[in-house]
Parts: sequence; C-alpha cells; structure tokens
Amino acid sequence: MTFSEFKNSVSKIEKIQLIGEKAHLEMAPNFRKKEIDRIDIASKNPKRAGVMALFYPNAAGETCLTLILRKTYKGVHSAQIGFPGGREEEEDRDLMETALRETHEEVGVAPEEIKVLKKLTKIYIPPSNFWVQPYLGIAEQTPQFMKQESEVEEILEVSLKDFLNDRNLIEKELSTSYAKNVLVPAFYLNEQIVWGATGMMLNEVKGILKEVL
Repeated sequence: MTFSEFKNSVSKIEKIQLIGEKAHLEMAPNFRKKEIDRIDIASKNPKRAGVMALFYPNAAGETCLTLILRKTYKGVHSAQIGFPGGREEEEDRDLMETALRETHEEVGVAPEEIKVLKKLTKIYIPPSNFWVQPYLGIAEQTPQFMKQESEVEEILEVSLKDFLNDRNLIEKELSTSYAKNVLVPAFYLNEQIVWGATGMMLNEVKGILKEVL
C-alpha cells in the first residue's frame, strides 16, 4: 500500500475503539498470563515508559513500520526486538513526549516530524517492572534514520504488507527468564522473531489498522 493511501485511511483511526486487552491476550505466552494474574502491580511501584509505533513512506513511497533490535547487554531486554522508545524522564511533560523524545534519540526522527494519531493500550512488563504506554504515529516524509549506537544494534524497516500478513504469525520455542524451551506466539518480521510485550502491542496496532485499511 502506498503511503498516501495509508495516510488517508488512518485519518479515521481516532474514532476506532481500542482493542488492547483482547489483542494482547492473543499474543501473550501462557507463562505471562499466569504471572500477571498473581502480581499486585500497584505494590511494585512500576517505572513508566513511552514507545512509538511509527509508520512512514520508504524511498519507493510504500508504507513501512519502524522497529529496532536492541544491543546485547546485561538486562532482561538484551538483543530483543522492540519499538523505539524508553523510560520517562523528569523533564517529560507526559508519556507522549517521552515516546517522541526517545524515538528521536534511538532512530533519529525528530518530534516535529511525527504526527501522533492515537494513544494505544498500556501494558505491564513484569521482568523490568515497567508500565509501557504505546502511541501510533506517522512521519509524512521518508526519515533519515540514525541509530543510537549505545542502544540500537539495527533499525528494522518492516513493510506494511508483511506486518498485516497473517502468515507471519507463528509459534516459536524459546528459552526465557521464566522458563526453558517454551512455545510462544510471535510475529516473524524481517527474519526476526518478535514476541512478548512488543508482539502483544503489535497485535493491537494490527487489529486497529485492519479496521480502517
């Protein structure tokens, strides 16, 4: 789909009802469901983060979505696929500003280049104790990406066609901080396995887009 067609279609997205919990559960591993059921989230005083599901035209004018491969480091999200975004800072007015600031830092797209279309459903991530607030936004011009060398291993440009293709929904056996050799639902995008909280948030994005495209 060309970006001009995409932009015209998603102009209706503000009126679409969020489908977060249903969409999240469809991509939630069984061990996550059990973990969430037994956690008193409020008692853990979670940190907060904002992330951006950013769509844009590539050089050929086709619609793409930005994801990132994080660097390998000593942490629970090492070498995982995620959205650009990160932790709330004191100077941020709100989590949308956090998502915009972090997107600029991680992939080089400035806040003024992004039009935020919708606030999506927040999600709790037990291993890192974060509430993550996702947003859906568009950049109307092809971005000049620049990765943050300290945080980002690779910027992934995922075509809208591949993202919406149900054939790219898979199950994959993985070892996690919770369990060894467990089967998890995932997206297979750009030869990468995208699962966990990112997969759950992606599923809401996908469901909303399928209502307007």
